[in-house]
Amino acid sequence: MPADSPDRPIVVGVDSSESALHAVRWAAVAAALRGSPLHLVFAVPPIAAAGPDESPVRLLHDRLRETAQAALDSAVQIARHTADRPLADISTFVVDAPAVPALSELAATAHYLVVGVRGMSAYHRSLLGSVSTGVAREAAGPIVIVPPDPLALADRPIVAGVDGSPHSARALEFAFDEAARRAVPLIVVHAWELSGDSDTHTHADAVGLLAGMLAPNLAAHPRVDVKSVVVEGHPARVLAEATADAQLLMIGSHGTRGYPGMALGSTGHALLHGTEVPIAIIRPRR
Repeated sequence: MPADSPDRPIVVGVDSSESALHAVRWAAVAAALRGSPLHLVFAVPPIAAAGPDESPVRLLHDRLRETAQAALDSAVQIARHTADRPLADISTFVVDAPAVPALSELAATAHYLVVGVRGMSAYHRSLLGSVSTGVAREAAGPIVIVPPDPLALADRPIVAGVDGSPHSARALEFAFDEAARRAVPLIVVHAWELSGDSDTHTHADAVGLLAGMLAPNLAAHPRVDVKSVVVEGHPARVLAEATADAQLLMIGSHGTRGYPGMALGSTGHALLHGTEVPIAIIRPRR
């Protein structure tokens, strides 16, 4: 049950910040583990209209593109230095477009779209950069938002949050694939809150739901060491606690804001601002 084709690239949003380089390092390791192409993308604000070659606006734009390419060239070297095995392919792209829509659209054909997050702690993560926040809401496929120093966590388990939906089933498939490639344990969490007297979801129901979701993945990845956690409680709080000793959190999402009824959801938003590990949001591609 492969989570995705290795031919899909891992795409990284690059700028001139240290935050972007954390994303490059995480993505380089992920690409090396999968044998996937690594695409580094720097979005430069477009100019409104083509002016004379020597116009100040044109000259500024050209200088921005030169700066972007220099940042990409540096990111290539960092990616090659970080990966513990040769990367299948590294490509760089300077695109003349606003960052959020350009990167969000690339997620539709990527295995992951990877971006950094500004800030050094969960408290400061409330100040997510505009690009990180934008792609979290708009991306047309799976995304990973990477905090500082993600590789320091590389020997820790992966945590997957599931709720029984097809979206969380897809996230679980990705989580098993990552745990198998990284040779680390997987912790699968199902948490729920009773919503009233009419809510009859019991602990036994939860155990049965999780067992049904795990079965096909365990058959496909028999060597993955899996721990199941079934607990009544607020899903965001339970998952945040579970990631305290994890290297990656994976959750499902209904999709992008551009589709009626599809959004990141309250749990996703809470986790995005309240965890200090990379968070993968696995959503349907357009």
